[in-house]
Amino acid sequence: MSLLLQAAAAAPAADFMNESIAWLEWTGLYLSPWKLIGLVGALMFGGRWLVQFLASRKQGKPVIPRLFWYMSLVGSVMTLSYFVFSQKQDSVGVVQNLFPAFTAAYSLYLDIRHRGWHRDRAGH
Repeated sequence: MSLLLQAAAAAPAADFMNESIAWLEWTGLYLSPWKLIGLVGALMFGGRWLVQFLASRKQGKPVIPRLFWYMSLVGSVMTLSYFVFSQKQDSVGVVQNLFPAFTAAYSLYLDIRHRGWHRDRAGH
């Protein structure tokens, strides 16, 4: 199959991800699947601070729970995907999410290496 035919075959799938989700239109929301992925990623990335706040409040001292790093990584990757693959194609969004994704992945790696898979092996 030639590259031109492959690109033509892939076009409907790409368009689907950039078209409005029909079952949400009755609500007045016009979201594409990519926009939904980007919004969920942004909410997850922002929501990590609530997780950190609640964990610190419970411990009575500043702590960063492992869930913070998971939410950072997943949220960054989701928003990075939105800026790379959607019609948005925004280089500012790519740069804005590329470095936090790397940092979160590395911090998660260090957390798992230091404490193992089970957090009860070591204290903060």
